[in-house]
Amino acid sequence: MTEPNAELLDWSKKDKRRFLHAVYRVGDLDRTIKFYTECFGMQLLRKRDIPEEKYANAFLGFGSEQSHFVVELTYNYGVTSYDIGTGFGHFAIATPDVYKFVEDVRAKGGNVTREPGPVKGGSTVIAFVKDPDGYLFEIIQRASTPEPLCQVMLRVGDLERSIKFYEKALGLKVVKKTDRPEQKYTIAMLGYAEEHETIVLELTYNYGVTEYTKGNAYAQVAIGTDDVYKSAELVNLATQEFGGKITRQPGPIPGLNTKIASFLDPDGWKTVLVDNQDFLKELE
Repeated sequence: MTEPNAELLDWSKKDKRRFLHAVYRVGDLDRTIKFYTECFGMQLLRKRDIPEEKYANAFLGFGSEQSHFVVELTYNYGVTSYDIGTGFGHFAIATPDVYKFVEDVRAKGGNVTREPGPVKGGSTVIAFVKDPDGYLFEIIQRASTPEPLCQVMLRVGDLERSIKFYEKALGLKVVKKTDRPEQKYTIAMLGYAEEHETIVLELTYNYGVTEYTKGNAYAQVAIGTDDVYKSAELVNLATQEFGGKITRQPGPIPGLNTKIASFLDPDGWKTVLVDNQDFLKELE
């Protein structure tokens, strides 16, 4: 291994990375805000309208953006629906009582697509509900969790390749892996801490399926890093080995001065890297 790489890998072990938010598009911002606050119990954290660029966005979650993973909803003027595609899977919310959660969702007119009950061959109680745009949310029973918004599930064409890519590019660790041959799929949970205490990227491989449609609804996840330049170098090493590509070289966003970089993984899923200090300044 060349020296600069060793130095970079050493730095990456100390980098304070964390999942900041998931970005996706919705057809009616106020409708989704109402649904998430009333049915899911999220808080509206901030909202901004950018008329000159014809879009508005809103950040919602179960705690402040300084410490929690949140959703960033984007509304593009005049666009009322999006294609979710076949690759995006679901988000997940952990709650102490799935039955009550689902009851509340149903009472508010929400769409329950799987009734609460234990997972097949296990004891964890889950349910599935759909939001007004058709995004699926898995509701997972957990006695307590510091991070209620706890999963982003994406389908990938080669699980081992994806795992290696994310380990190298983002320093994520496999915290759980489950193979279900009878249902012909394997999943891997990748995170910066154990599954019950953090947000995980859940990658799903369906036997024999190597490609999915992306649609135009789900956009990306954002991850905070102490140095977008060094982080981009790591991503670059990962893309050389496993595929994917950097789509925006590291540097400040014009007008905002927050330093970011963005890249696609080998399946074309997008991640944006955001400078930790700049991000906290933005929240002020």
